[in-house]
Amino acid sequence: MELALTGVAEGPGRAAPRQVGAEAGTDAAPAPAASGGRAERAWWRDAVAYQIYPRSFADSDGDGVGDLTGIRRRLGHVAGLGVDAIWLTPFYRSPMADHGYDVADYRDVDPVFGTLADVDGLIADAHRLGLRVIVDIVPNHTSSEHPWFRAALAAGPQSPERERYLFRRGRGDGSPPNNWQSRFGGPAWTRVEDDWWYLHLFAPEQPDLNWRHPEVAEEFRSVLRFWLDRGVDGFRIDVAHGLFKSEDLRDVGPGEGHHMSNGPIWSRPEVHAVYRDWRRLLDGYSGERMAVGEVWVDDPVDLARYIRPDELHQAFNFAWLTAPWSAESFHRVITESLAATAPVGATTTWVLSNHDVVRHVTRYGGGETGVRRARAALLAMLALPGAVYLYQGEELGLPEVLDLPDEVLQDPKWERSGRTQRGRDGCRVPIPWTGERPPFGFTRAEATPWLPPPADWSGLTVAAQDADPASTLNLYRRALRIRKAEPSLGDGSLSWVDLGPGVLAFAREPGLLAVLNCGTEPVALPPHREVVLSSAEPDAAAPGRLPPDTAVWLRR
Repeated sequence: MELALTGVAEGPGRAAPRQVGAEAGTDAAPAPAASGGRAERAWWRDAVAYQIYPRSFADSDGDGVGDLTGIRRRLGHVAGLGVDAIWLTPFYRSPMADHGYDVADYRDVDPVFGTLADVDGLIADAHRLGLRVIVDIVPNHTSSEHPWFRAALAAGPQSPERERYLFRRGRGDGSPPNNWQSRFGGPAWTRVEDDWWYLHLFAPEQPDLNWRHPEVAEEFRSVLRFWLDRGVDGFRIDVAHGLFKSEDLRDVGPGEGHHMSNGPIWSRPEVHAVYRDWRRLLDGYSGERMAVGEVWVDDPVDLARYIRPDELHQAFNFAWLTAPWSAESFHRVITESLAATAPVGATTTWVLSNHDVVRHVTRYGGGETGVRRARAALLAMLALPGAVYLYQGEELGLPEVLDLPDEVLQDPKWERSGRTQRGRDGCRVPIPWTGERPPFGFTRAEATPWLPPPADWSGLTVAAQDADPASTLNLYRRALRIRKAEPSLGDGSLSWVDLGPGVLAFAREPGLLAVLNCGTEPVALPPHREVVLSSAEPDAAAPGRLPPDTAVWLRR
């Protein structure tokens, strides 16, 4: 049911340099792609970005932890997929209490990953391959080893140094200032002396900043300029909805869910002034620099407030990721997401997996069923209007590793929850590249990876799948290449097509129809001129019908 396409995709072929940034940008980024008639649109509106979790991508020095040199050596794999950008999770200097999301120095690289020169080289390599570079920024909290926080502890209660964070007196009975809970388990407060406490919505090693203090805002403007001047093309903003808390730090009341916008913790209205300020800064640079927020909210209407024309360019839309395997659920998510972003002129983002959630092969049932559904979900997602974010390893069909030994678990959720929540390590197991046994080319053969890959992953390696035209890897390559070339895919709109219960079907103009069968029985395909791409081979016993857990792109 597929066109005769080669198994290896051509590279993006976009090495034309961008002009230097208006505020002294130093490196060249690729020019917008001209294929598919998209040169007139901002690159990020319908880009496909590939998330790299550096610890788990490729290790160059044999210490068992991935690094920037390893990424540079394997960057051809990413470019060969046909994506437009890479997103790097934090590589900054850090004690690694939360694997880099506890930043001690926002302007330096942790030695486990390399040096600033390695970042510069990686940015240059990516740009030569036609890839934009998005880096993580972590503005909600710092590391407890950050110079500001160390100074705050040394200075004592009610000192100017402590005003940069959220220190408060307890209730006088030995309890913390309020009832807030950490996202990693336990109270969100740690006591430092007498009845003084500091707030940390995550681990104690991640004290929350006080964004009402002017020095905090100015520091992050400076950090953004530092990386923009080094040539990065955008930022992914960690916990973008969490910077401001209610001034009175009141208790969370009954019915105030953890991410509800009317509660005291998340999505406070003051946060929007920060992103308007950042948007002005980004717009001061040439080359269409952008920002995408990690925003967990209650509904798409809340999400749209972050992507108004003078705020963030994009926000992650997690509704698609959290939807169950159901045509009805997918239809509802798509309809609500597109309706929310349309009035503000933004595009919707789509994501199936990332470094914080169970991989979608496993969420969709695991085994052959999970892989089949994951392949089908990819085609449905790539046919939707807007931008797509992929997570490293999903192009290999990697499942969640559910049986990691207790002694290797490193996510702070594991200890903070009293070892009741195993955390996110299962989706962070290193990528398998080559070979028949661990570490599958991730690191030197004699080295021990920081998390152990399953012994049965030999058939999932890049090398093994590269040679198999029917592999998940080659499906990703074909789908991404077609998406880039098709004028009907990417930015734009869709119209729904009713093919009955259990079937998701929509048209993209001119003349492309995407059909996803979430049901349990084959369904008849509508009239079409050509099958452009299918997520699975047709059922020989049911010609002209789409099997369950399968998606197809049709030329009408």
